[in-house]
Amino acid sequence: MDISIQKYLAFVKTVECGSFTKAAELLSYSQSGVSRMIGDLEREWRVTLLERGRSGVRLTSEGVRLLPYAKRVCAEYEKLQSEVDEINGLKSGLIRIGTFSSVATHWLPNIIREFQKEYPNIDYELLLGDYTEIETWISEGRVDCGFLRLPVQTELETMFLEQDRLLVVLPEAHSLAALEKIPLSALCEEPFMLLEKGAKAEVSEIFERSGLRPKVHFTAWDDYAIMAMAESGLGVSILPELILKRTPYRIAARELEIPAYRNIGLAWRERKTPSPVLERFMKYLDHRQDG
Repeated sequence: MDISIQKYLAFVKTVECGSFTKAAELLSYSQSGVSRMIGDLEREWRVTLLERGRSGVRLTSEGVRLLPYAKRVCAEYEKLQSEVDEINGLKSGLIRIGTFSSVATHWLPNIIREFQKEYPNIDYELLLGDYTEIETWISEGRVDCGFLRLPVQTELETMFLEQDRLLVVLPEAHSLAALEKIPLSALCEEPFMLLEKGAKAEVSEIFERSGLRPKVHFTAWDDYAIMAMAESGLGVSILPELILKRTPYRIAARELEIPAYRNIGLAWRERKTPSPVLERFMKYLDHRQDG
């Protein structure tokens, strides 16, 4: 946004909100930044626009005269930006996203629903895979972006989104379910079901860091298959907390004695300029995380 338009918008929103603080929150600026922009306008125009007081701000007579013109400039800018956005493809387009099952199940429906409120004509293509597959799809251009466990191995641009706990999954009647926190060594005495596919498996890394080796009886790459087997009493496992939300299975989830996590982020190709619609989608995710 042009700096002059930013100043006009800061002036208009401060008057509408009645304070620098509320205007700053609305515009995602600092309070001092909003105050400084309005001060710049006053110096440029050689007038006093606002009277500052403990109860807030109030328009001066000069401010009353100039406010309608500033509002019209901001309104016309919004119309201009709307036309530019449409030309650049923000009103239509396709976002191709690589994702793993827990994000596809518990994050993406809400993310897309909210994003569609502003961009209803955007289409989406979702490809489900493991971390290694998603990295490959991004690098080869098969998808525009992808959700991954951080850090990534290949040269990709990334943005951290959330830390996800790893929890012990047990049959409901299992003796270990009586514990609030479970030692990793206790899991080595039980039939273990390992969630693993591709080159990256955070569960295997947890045991390796502790110098332990579980008795792996089953290896699967589907989270729901692991939960179904746990419900049937076939063993214990460790799964991300995100996939355990709204689970239909009768299982118990407990914390590890030494907490373990995975960092989830968004990744895209390095040195590749995102399309306007993808850039807006990434900014939405970043803003959502800050909120």
